[in-house]
Amino acid sequence: MPAGTHLSLDISTLYLVATLAAALLGAMLLFFWRQEKIAALGWWGAAYILGAASVALWTVGGSELGWELSIAVNAVGFIACGLVWDAARAFHGRPANWIGVIAGPALWVAAVVVLDPIDPETRMLLGAGVVAIYAALTAGELWRERRKSLRARWPAIFVPLLHGVVLMLPILLGDLYRSADTKIMAQVWVAAFAAELVIYAVGTVFIIVMLVSERTVSAHKTAASIDPLTGLLNRRGFGEATSRMIEREAKAGRPVTVMIFDIDHFKSVNDRFGHAAGDEVLKVFSNIVVASLRMSDLVGRVGGEEFAALLPCSIDEALLAAERVREAFEASGVAIDDAPLETTVSIGVAGGPANTELEVLMASADTALYQAKRTGRNRVEAAVEQPLSLENARRNQIRSGAPQPDKPEMISAPAEAHA
Repeated sequence: MPAGTHLSLDISTLYLVATLAAALLGAMLLFFWRQEKIAALGWWGAAYILGAASVALWTVGGSELGWELSIAVNAVGFIACGLVWDAARAFHGRPANWIGVIAGPALWVAAVVVLDPIDPETRMLLGAGVVAIYAALTAGELWRERRKSLRARWPAIFVPLLHGVVLMLPILLGDLYRSADTKIMAQVWVAAFAAELVIYAVGTVFIIVMLVSERTVSAHKTAASIDPLTGLLNRRGFGEATSRMIEREAKAGRPVTVMIFDIDHFKSVNDRFGHAAGDEVLKVFSNIVVASLRMSDLVGRVGGEEFAALLPCSIDEALLAAERVREAFEASGVAIDDAPLETTVSIGVAGGPANTELEVLMASADTALYQAKRTGRNRVEAAVEQPLSLENARRNQIRSGAPQPDKPEMISAPAEAHA
């Protein structure tokens, strides 16, 4: 049997293996899409199924497909490449771009029809260019999200680019391609592409699974740090985020300030109107705090009706911001059963130099909060002394008569003690 026959057989085998792998992987992605309800998995699965069908028909049928059917089969393959790009868009919450998906196949079909009769080399190069463009668009879509910390991001960018480079090799090496034996070069390139197609199909699905898994883990981690009622950081999330901010501000030598907010007479709201009404008051207050502070400030719900904020600024600036919050909440106009509800908040503020520990600031701010409660509520109080250590801050709490916890906590007294 001639060598060329062996080569053709090997190429056909490689393409059939790639087709089978793509079909199985596509079915797996569609299964996971049905289970996890992640739109991008559905797009990727559909792309793999369409691509597998196109390659299978092209490999088995070959020249027997006829001119019209051959063009249709190739167009389906290009649509599959466009769907991979749309899957990357869906993965990042961007809308589908059907015009972009159809544009590549439409331009290729138009070029082939206009240039008919077209030599196989030119037709192959045009097809390679279309697929390479979609590969570049896919990589570009992932590059748009490079600020995200997913570990699979760089392989996900590299693999589509590598796929596009392999497809464009005949164009990039055009002079060498034309000077050599065209038939041999075409066979070598097709064989290389067939092998790369198998690696690309398996590698891409592996990366897709990594991206989805990491996003799921990241979402669960975020959910564990967020208070579900208000959407603010919870106690754990606030502690982690503020530690990072204090460290960053310490490197720059800038001061930080902590506020502790406690809604006045909140327990009576729950007792008189029910917990649903109390939840609405908490939501209103959380929205007011976020609207009154800067985007760079950290806000968290650290107790029942207790909130805290860390601001990268001096205590004088923080006192002005705290007063804005107090005034806005008092004028919020909350009503229950058409009856206006008195909404006030007491706020304790404490500032410190660079690298002051969060526990020290929180203890001092809590002392100031207790003073605000004791002197009439609905007011802002600043810590009298600048906190230097947790021991000094605790000593100030004892002198002020603030309730003490059994053991040190991030918040020095539970919300009920301030109610």
